[in-house]
Amino acid sequence: MYNNEEVVITKLQRIALKASKDKTCKFSSLFHLMDNELLLECFTQLKGKAASGVDNITKEKYASNLNANIDNLVERLHKMAYKPQPVLRVYIPKAGSNKQRPLGIPTLEDKLVQSGLVKILQAIYEQDFMDDSYGFRPNRGCHDALRALSQTVENQSIHYIVEADIKGFFDNVDQKQLIDFIKHRIADKRILRYIQRFLKAGIQEDGKYKASESGVPQGGSISPLFANIYLHYTLDLWFEKRIKLNCQGYARLIRYADDYVVCFENAADAKDFKMVMESRLNEFNLEVAPEKTKQLEFGPFAQSKAKARGERAQTFNFLGFTHYCSRSRDGKRFRMKRKTISKRFTAKLSEYKAWLKANRTLTTAQILKTTAAKLREHFVYYGVTDNTRSINSFAFRVMELLFKWLNRRGKRGCYTWEKFNKLLTLLPLPTPSIRVNLLW
Repeated sequence: MYNNEEVVITKLQRIALKASKDKTCKFSSLFHLMDNELLLECFTQLKGKAASGVDNITKEKYASNLNANIDNLVERLHKMAYKPQPVLRVYIPKAGSNKQRPLGIPTLEDKLVQSGLVKILQAIYEQDFMDDSYGFRPNRGCHDALRALSQTVENQSIHYIVEADIKGFFDNVDQKQLIDFIKHRIADKRILRYIQRFLKAGIQEDGKYKASESGVPQGGSISPLFANIYLHYTLDLWFEKRIKLNCQGYARLIRYADDYVVCFENAADAKDFKMVMESRLNEFNLEVAPEKTKQLEFGPFAQSKAKARGERAQTFNFLGFTHYCSRSRDGKRFRMKRKTISKRFTAKLSEYKAWLKANRTLTTAQILKTTAAKLREHFVYYGVTDNTRSINSFAFRVMELLFKWLNRRGKRGCYTWEKFNKLLTLLPLPTPSIRVNLLW
């Protein structure tokens, strides 16, 4: 007897198999998959304490009458009576800057419907997406993209890098062109109608409604998939089918969502790509952020060439790390190494300091427990090959801040490092260590 999850997976596997075998197939019958089984599966995967949207419905409240609510939702969906509500716009701090990042919070039912659509569409598009697209895809992540970059730069004849970042990508996606791209694979009119409804649902901010004529709202589970579909056609396919074929040497594009780097063997290829890339993106209402987009000399000879000019070899940033030219320990082999971006490092410390200030009334044990969790999270992401110095430094700075704030609890100066170290033997903090090998 299959449980709900097994039934859902089996149905989606059939779709995926068909999409894989026939790359030109347009799927005209998909919406029947938006049933109780799929939406119940989506509900179980929702975070229990996720923020609620404009209707203030939480997962706990929805679960109090779950089966009836899902039945009603499915009925409205298939009658085409379901209308997505505006996303609630909030702002969160942007790491490494004083800017804030806009985030859209959908209602709970919108989250369910989006998750269902994502599961169906993902079964198809995962057969189409390029191997070097790593963002927001199953069983792929930032470390996979970083590993691919390391292997490429160190094992191929790479001498130039084009670092690129698309300016305000999610706000500037052309909705009409996105729908046109989706129609290459999706012919189910109900699926297309609901995609359009989500794109047009609008935004509610400070109690005011704003229509969404362009872009996709950040925060919904379907937006990252839309982003990958849009960039699959505007960038990835174009690079594979046009750019690489015209390159005189090796070339590889590695992308995580709207953040990507391109590795080149020849300077002329890098220069030509940077120039035509900007024109290509402009055709689809996109443009690169000038301050984050550059062509640079990088690779085994970059240091010696820069030194001959009286300069230092250039570096580039990708996925939270600054990448720089170096050598192996014995000095015989070129190595591309990485460290935490300075702005990210400072921003993370500032966030921790702000948390300490806001939670100074917690018990010492509670503060130590949360600090340990924050350090573990930091080490899990930034604890990668060659970044030992940065994570050690981060751990030390966190300890300094923690000691400072605990010292303020009593008479100033009465709390010593000796007492602090004794506390850490009772409530130890995680030790910084390399968790991820990026060389294989």
